[in-house]
Amino acid sequence: MSSDKKNNIPQTKPIKSSIFNEAVTAEIRRAAATGIYDIRGGGAKRHVPHFDDLLFLGASMSRYPLEGYRESCDTQIALGTRFAKKPLQLDIPITIAGMSFGALSGSAKEALGRGATIAGTSTTTGDGGMTDEERGHSKMLVYQYLPSRYGMNPDDLRRCDAIEVVVGQGAKPGGGGMLLGQKIDARVAEMRGLPEGIDQRSACRHPDWTGPDDLEIKILELREITKWEKPIYIKIGGARPYFDTTLAVKAGADVVVLDGMQGGTAATQDVFIEHVGQPTLACIRPAVRALQELNLHREVQLIVSGGIRHGADVAKALALGADAVSIGTAAMIALGDNDPKWEEEYNALGTTAGAYDDWQEGKDPAGITTQDPDLEARLDPILGGRRLANYLTAMTLEAQTIARACGKSRLQNLEPEDLCALTVEASAITGVPLTGTDWIPGRN
Repeated sequence: MSSDKKNNIPQTKPIKSSIFNEAVTAEIRRAAATGIYDIRGGGAKRHVPHFDDLLFLGASMSRYPLEGYRESCDTQIALGTRFAKKPLQLDIPITIAGMSFGALSGSAKEALGRGATIAGTSTTTGDGGMTDEERGHSKMLVYQYLPSRYGMNPDDLRRCDAIEVVVGQGAKPGGGGMLLGQKIDARVAEMRGLPEGIDQRSACRHPDWTGPDDLEIKILELREITKWEKPIYIKIGGARPYFDTTLAVKAGADVVVLDGMQGGTAATQDVFIEHVGQPTLACIRPAVRALQELNLHREVQLIVSGGIRHGADVAKALALGADAVSIGTAAMIALGDNDPKWEEEYNALGTTAGAYDDWQEGKDPAGITTQDPDLEARLDPILGGRRLANYLTAMTLEAQTIARACGKSRLQNLEPEDLCALTVEASAITGVPLTGTDWIPGRN
């Protein structure tokens, strides 16, 4: 508070608007100057209910904890047990999400494959096809079958270990992918069958089916091509998880991949990232309920992705009913993405280390989200793979520590009863009682 010296009247310090804040007004000025919407990479930055709004109830008198140094906690999971002749047998319930070659460099894709293989889990191709680096260094590789069909061919369907039919993505449910021209070099263009240096958009829906009945036919075609060996995943964005999960299962999915709005993307409209879809935490309960009502919970596996960061997030997702989780942004950070040591170069791009919004630029100083050969050379795929494996190991150990504290000898034995909610919102959307009470909003 200041004073008017002439009249000695206290003056109130001006307060900036919380609605028209600096970020909002800067975007208005940018839109007014250009007449186009903003495109960026990364995921949602707004605050929404997340796993931090839940806590575990460790064992004490009423529960019997397990000793970490002499009692085991199983982490293995089989994916695709419903129909596939060869389900994926993973050592840990943490997989690597689909990130395309084009959005990522060849070295980054190799590093992801190396790290996943060391950790005993799977990685996923993403839009744009399968690279030899990725296939060669991934013991278990999931092949994404997307609306764009970029790089798709039957031979790669047979070379993979599972097929993921992408219906939606958490960062942009209802929208297609985007890869800007500065990242379309000769190799990317050849794989996608499109011109070099030209922006590429992926369709928002598959060209040869319009609903679950058509999807059932498509899944049968894929099974015939692969002799019923490969698990078939259906990936849905976090929009209407109850109905989408139900329809995916009825169409014949072995696995449902549920991606919430905190999931990242290589590039799309900022308005899409921030204003379309639901938080990951809000999507799990409806999807699990759909599986339970079909009497297929655990027979059809549920993988949850979008904002998974550490072992506590893994354990909470499993406790809410997921069978496994998938990570994308966190995996890239483990490889070295957005490292502060490149701060000056991130500043030159108009961003900062830790903003995760420069992925569309094609000039990533860390050599991960780029096709520039000089920048890509900065990433050692062998070292990157080791770093990713270390991170996956640490996440798994954290999840095991929590499970043992809750008296569980298997990660998949975690359950909602092991949780409490810190906020009314988290309690309402997860069905977990508000901490210190037995109250669940909307139920009692």
